[in-house]
Amino acid sequence: MTKSDRPTAVLFDLDGTLVDSNDFHVGAWREAFAEAGFDIAAAAIHGQIGKGSDNLLPAMLPDVDEKVRQSIGERAGEIFKSRYMPRVAAFQGARDLLLRVRDSGAKVALASSASGEELEHYLDLLDARAIVDVTTSADDVEHSKPAPDIFAAALGKAQVSAAGAVVIGDTPYDIEAAAKCGVRAIAVLSGGFPEAQLRAAGAVAVYADVAALLADYANSPCPQ
Repeated sequence: MTKSDRPTAVLFDLDGTLVDSNDFHVGAWREAFAEAGFDIAAAAIHGQIGKGSDNLLPAMLPDVDEKVRQSIGERAGEIFKSRYMPRVAAFQGARDLLLRVRDSGAKVALASSASGEELEHYLDLLDARAIVDVTTSADDVEHSKPAPDIFAAALGKAQVSAAGAVVIGDTPYDIEAAAKCGVRAIAVLSGGFPEAQLRAAGAVAVYADVAALLADYANSPCPQ
């Protein structure tokens, strides 16, 4: 990779990438569905984690009225924030990876399908307010991942081109959203999606987790 090819910004997903929250989201969704009378298996819900509620709910309940879906989405958010979010922990190496990217001279962006409230919580959890240059959440855009809106907004805020950025995420929806923006994506397996699915979505590299990526940083597609 030549100097001109090296990325000048890294766009990080949060849930399942920097923080260990995917199973908690599954739990919150399952409870919200059950309260509304829908018995949906945890595995089916997990397959949609990484999307915002605007995309997850139509996939899970395609024949259900939009008002009912909206109510379920709001309830899932309430359950997650009250019962699960305080239990979320940062993955080992998460903050150190943010620091490593910053120390390379590249911009650090958090670009998540999480709500703005969740993003603010995770900034504090990661002790990353002094590290992160740019944030975007589901509250900033019309459509969540796998739509490209969140990454497109992050690119705009960071004032970098698609060619000058790389995404790090844990779901195929991160990888698909990045591809729609023309951004290369690195995948981590910490969100529970299989490597084959992440590579099929277009990941240029796959690591077990952010700690493994940090350990192999010098050989990774990240800014050096």
